[in-house]
Amino acid sequence: MNLGIGSAGMPPTVAACQLAVDDLDPAANLAAVESHVRGLPDAVDVAVFPEYALTGFVPDDRAAEVALRIDGDEIGRLRDLAAARATALVVGFVEVDGDDLYNTTAYLAPDGDAARYRKRHLWGREAEVLTAGDDLVTVETPAGTAGILTCYDLNFVGDSAELVDRGSDALFVGGAWPAAYSENWRLLLRARALDGVRWVVGAGRTGRREPTDDASATDAVAYAGRSMVIRPDGGVHATLDRREDDLVADLDPDTLAAHREFVGSVPE
Repeated sequence: MNLGIGSAGMPPTVAACQLAVDDLDPAANLAAVESHVRGLPDAVDVAVFPEYALTGFVPDDRAAEVALRIDGDEIGRLRDLAAARATALVVGFVEVDGDDLYNTTAYLAPDGDAARYRKRHLWGREAEVLTAGDDLVTVETPAGTAGILTCYDLNFVGDSAELVDRGSDALFVGGAWPAAYSENWRLLLRARALDGVRWVVGAGRTGRREPTDDASATDAVAYAGRSMVIRPDGGVHATLDRREDDLVADLDPDTLAAHREFVGSVPE
């Protein structure tokens, strides 16, 4: 069982980086992500960003125009930044691979290792443009074994249970949750922490998406923000409102071990 040890032998420190995203503007979004990472305390071991943080998303052909490759220059810059800052990055984007587009979240470790999770449960008109992923993903992180989920994936208890079976000590979740349903975001983050007896770090998009030139293709949306770190007992450890900010918190492995001992769910 790996409960996680952060830098210098201390409990791992995570950041949920809450930002507004410019749809269809990867250059601006990449600059914003880099700025947030450079502004984090040196002690941060893992920084989690919202869904589509690098590209934004609109449900039409323009998504293909801004889609990124996992081996492209933008991801390469973030891999270099992860190494320079000794901080793992969890960042979402529209990925192109062959003829398919995916809602992808990359885990970029400081040592150069990388993994990607492709959202399995597409929401609404995402399914008109994107291909759903096939596999659940876990990665080894300073916070222990972590599963990666994206926004609407939080609704699917079976996925959560499989990640429990894989020994997840934490979930990293990028979201773009509408403000009108922000209580559901809060509820589901807490539920996934409690049903897995694990830490959950949720990074939410804030700001607004305004209609672009084709107003029929994308409606205005106000996003919830409300990034959170949730304890293994489902309690809220730390949270933000809707401002752009970075939520920094320690994930104490003793807290995780104590809750698992209490409910008798310590993985073997």
